Amino acid sequence: MILVLNAGSSSIKFALFRAYGHPDRAGVLCEGQMAGIGHRVHFSVTDGAGTMLVASDLAPGTRHADALGALLDWIAQQFDQQDLLAVGHRVVHGGARYSEPVVIDEQVMAELRRLIPLAPLHQPHHLAAINAVSLRYPAIPQVACFDTAFHHGQSSLVTSYALPRHLTDTGVRRYGFHGLSYEYIAGIMPTIIGQECAHGRVIVAHLGAGASLCALQDGVSIATTMGFTPLDGLPMGRRCGSLDPGVVLYLIEQMGMSAAEVAKLLYVDSGLLGVSGISDDMGTLLASSAPHAAEAIALFVYRIKRAIGSLAAALDGLDALIFTGGIGEHAAQIRRAICVDAAWLGVECDDAANLAGAARLSPATSRVTAWRIATDEDLMVARHTAALLARLRPSKPLPRNIMKSPPIAPASEQMVTLPPEDHVEHTLDEALAESFPSSDPVAVAIPKPSNHPL
Repeated sequence: MILVLNAGSSSIKFALFRAYGHPDRAGVLCEGQMAGIGHRVHFSVTDGAGTMLVASDLAPGTRHADALGALLDWIAQQFDQQDLLAVGHRVVHGGARYSEPVVIDEQVMAELRRLIPLAPLHQPHHLAAINAVSLRYPAIPQVACFDTAFHHGQSSLVTSYALPRHLTDTGVRRYGFHGLSYEYIAGIMPTIIGQECAHGRVIVAHLGAGASLCALQDGVSIATTMGFTPLDGLPMGRRCGSLDPGVVLYLIEQMGMSAAEVAKLLYVDSGLLGVSGISDDMGTLLASSAPHAAEAIALFVYRIKRAIGSLAAALDGLDALIFTGGIGEHAAQIRRAICVDAAWLGVECDDAANLAGAARLSPATSRVTAWRIATDEDLMVARHTAALLARLRPSKPLPRNIMKSPPIAPASEQMVTLPPEDHVEHTLDEALAESFPSSDPVAVAIPKPSNHPL
C-alpha cells in the first residue's frame, strides 16, 4: 500500500491506497485527518466507501509531532507494516530545482529546508512529517510531490519579475502553486467537459483557505495567480494576496514593525479574517449579517473577477471556467457571483444546476461553459509515488493488490505514549526557524474504531 501525507499548518491529512500500478479511488483503503492542531484536535477516518471508522478528539493543545505520532500509531495498529511500500508527501514548494516528483534523500531535504522562507505556513510541517516517517520506517522510500511542478513549463516571460538579473538568476521568479490540484483537474476534465473543450482555453479556480486561479491551454499551465510564494494572488482565508510592495516598506519603515511581525500580518492576520474581523471561514461569513463579512466576500469575488479577466487575456479568450477546492466545490453563492461577474466573457449560470451542485453549471446557451469538479490531490500524490517506484524498480512492478484485509480492532480507547520528537509550533515566527525544539512525552487517547472490514 501507499500512504499519502499532506501536513499543513493546522491539519494533517492522510490516505492509504492499495498499490496498484495506477492508483485510483477504488483503491482507497481509508482516509482522514487530524484537524485543529494546536487547539482542539479532531481525529477522523473513513473507509473507501465513506463509512466513518474513527471520530474522536485528542487532548487539547496537541501539537503537530504528537498528532502525527498518534496517526502513525493508529495506522501501525490497523495495517501490516510489511505491506507499506512507500509514503508520498504533498510538498508545497519545490523551487526551481524540482519539476517532477523525487525520492527524498538528504540532498532533497536540504533543498526543502532552504525553501522554508518561501512557504513558511507549509514547508516546516512537510519536513516534520518526512522526519517522523523516516524515524519510524527508515527503510521505506518517501516521495516528494510538488505543488510547483505543474507550472514549470510556463515561459520565462510569464515567470519573470522586473528585477535585476543577479536576483532573478538566483531563483527569484514566479512559481505558482496548487499544482497537484490543477494537474488532477487537467487529467480528468476531458471526460467531464469533453475533449474539444478540455483542449481549449480553460480557467480553473481552486478556491479554499488557500486560493488561486490557473489558465490552461491543451491542459497545460499557461499562467497562474500565485507567484514567488503562496502569499501572492487572490485574498485568501488568512493571507493577504497581491499587495503593493510599498506597503511592506511602509509597515517596516514608518510603523516600526519587524520582518517577523509583517510576515505574521500578511500570512496569518489578513485575508477574509483581516477584512471581516470575524472569521477566515467562507461558510461563517456567508451566514453572517455583519457588514464587514459582506465586504470581505465582495472583495474576494471582485479580485477573482479581475484575475479571470487577466488570465482570459493571457489565453486570448475563454472556453470554460471550472470551480474546485473547498469553496469552489461547496459555496454555490460564491460560484454564482463569480459567473455573473464573468458574463461579459460569455459565462452563464444555471441557478438550479448550481444550487444542486451539478457538474455542469451553465445552460446549453452559454458561450463559455462553467463547471464544478471535485479535486483529488491525494490521488495525484499516490499516482506519482507509484509511478516513480515503478521506474526505479522496473524489474519488480508493483503488485496489483498487496494489501490483505486487516481486521479493525474492537472499539476501545488506548493510551499511546509518544516519545520526545521535534515539533513545529502553529505560530508563523517559529515556523520560520529551521530548528524545532523537542516536546515532552505526551499521552494521547486514540480510540480504536468499531469492527469494520476495509
